Amino acid sequence: MTLPSWTRAARLAAQTPPERNRYVDLLRAASICLVILGHWLVVVIHAQDNHTAIQDVLSVIPWTRWLTWLFQVMPVFFLVGGYVNGLGWQSAQRRQEGYAAWLARRLQRLILPVLPVLAVWTLIGAFFTGLLHRISFPVILLKNASQFALLPAWFLVVYILMILLTPLSYRAWQRYGFNSFWALAAAAALVDLLALGAGWRLLGWLNYLFVWLAVHQLGFAWQAGRMGGSRRCLLWAAGGLAALIALVSLDIYPISMVSVGGEEISNSLPPRITLLALGAAQTGLLLALERPARRLLERGALWTATVLINGMIMTVFLWHVTALEMTIALIFPLGHFGGFEANYWLSFVPGTAAWWLTRPLWIGVLVVALIPFAALFNRFERIGRAQHAPASPAWQLLLGCALVCFGLSTLTLRGIPTATWPGINLLALGLPFAGAALIWFGPRRA
Repeated sequence: MTLPSWTRAARLAAQTPPERNRYVDLLRAASICLVILGHWLVVVIHAQDNHTAIQDVLSVIPWTRWLTWLFQVMPVFFLVGGYVNGLGWQSAQRRQEGYAAWLARRLQRLILPVLPVLAVWTLIGAFFTGLLHRISFPVILLKNASQFALLPAWFLVVYILMILLTPLSYRAWQRYGFNSFWALAAAAALVDLLALGAGWRLLGWLNYLFVWLAVHQLGFAWQAGRMGGSRRCLLWAAGGLAALIALVSLDIYPISMVSVGGEEISNSLPPRITLLALGAAQTGLLLALERPARRLLERGALWTATVLINGMIMTVFLWHVTALEMTIALIFPLGHFGGFEANYWLSFVPGTAAWWLTRPLWIGVLVVALIPFAALFNRFERIGRAQHAPASPAWQLLLGCALVCFGLSTLTLRGIPTATWPGINLLALGLPFAGAALIWFGPRRA
């Protein structure tokens, strides 16, 4: 970001305790960066004959759907989440700390950073809704833009659910070991069979629980040192990859590991057993590389960069799509009114060699666009409750989480606009604020 930020990160990196597993932090930072890169690459802006179109690269260049096997790193998030949540819950038990105190601390860096995003999009929605009475602004644009901008919040909803269930899932791991993983994998396969084979499509949404809890259990196994050495991890990778290839060969599951417009079945909305197979493959491969990676992280700039990214990880994750959309809003008119140079840079046909050569420039522009958001809103990620402050009662925290998750789910599925006054869904926008207030304020238990 800036020289002071790097200096501060270098100072924190030097203070890292030797027992910390730095590879966990590296995987978290790298997976976030890969998600951001994937979202930025998937958008195609093409100008031709004074007409500008925004397209999806997965639809325009079908072979890129294979690349989603690399860019779909949601399983890595939940693998790391299982490691961190298992370690944290163990530590809380050793300190004889209650569920409420542990939960309050786990939520503090997750909830607050999303509130400024919602506030900004409330203002954007109100502004464009007001314009609807004066110009023919299509509501569908606001709906799609707000859904895409709040897409990172969808992950937040599922991850909060994993945190809430950690005491139960960790107890299952302690009692049943890998059988707890295989039971969840079997449940996910059964859900897919009923949803896709018997036509019970609504049942498929249960796999948000079964698929990601299964990967979360692998995080517990990693933290407990039960995944084995490099050879055993490579067996996990080979088995997961073989299962994934077999599944997509059935002509039931699509190749792309993310949703593609026009495809009836998605591997990610809701998650399918294919994502669990991908998660097993990614887990095995990444853990096979853990030992050499940890040696690299013991020195040099790699660990400092990891500390820097992790210090603003929620901020850049939550704002990267908004930065992308605002950049598009500035670039889009150039296809109609720009001069020769502007039209030239937007006229490369997607998929050609010239177009691919412009992608680093495109990514560089978006990195610059993201910097102001990170600088302005990173402070919300650093706000935390005092370590020994009394926690809210568990019921209050759970109710707050329910309000946050329900509001974010509604917004990501339906967008901000509504057909009724005042034109934006103020109820769904307000629920996360109400939930955050319950989590952070109100009566405390000493």
